[in-house]
Amino acid sequence: MSERLKTAENLLLDLTAERWICERCEHDLGCARDNVKRGLLVAERDPREIHPPLIDGEFTFAPNPDWVRILEFYCPGCGTQIETEYLPPGHPITWTTQIDIDALKRRLASGELTIEHGHLKAGTP
Repeated sequence: MSERLKTAENLLLDLTAERWICERCEHDLGCARDNVKRGLLVAERDPREIHPPLIDGEFTFAPNPDWVRILEFYCPGCGTQIETEYLPPGHPITWTTQIDIDALKRRLASGELTIEHGHLKAGTP
């Protein structure tokens, strides 16, 4: 039986296999020691689609696509959206979920932490 930890909306960390897993369809998203976004589908959106202009003119309160891009990350198994990020054009994709797996396993093995229903809990003293 694997230990699974909910790390974000629709994202699980399988500690036994050291894999990222889609919570919705259980699709394997890649090695948990790597950036989960490498295993996801990416859609780049025009920020004006998400934040339409509020007024006409040069300053519309909508993000300028020359200054920002919106990237949406989806599970390739079921299409569930896993994450979204706003980045300047040309900026590399960030690594937003990075877990020290070895330290987490040590703390679980010592009883300092436990996993209950996908969430970390303080272990018994």
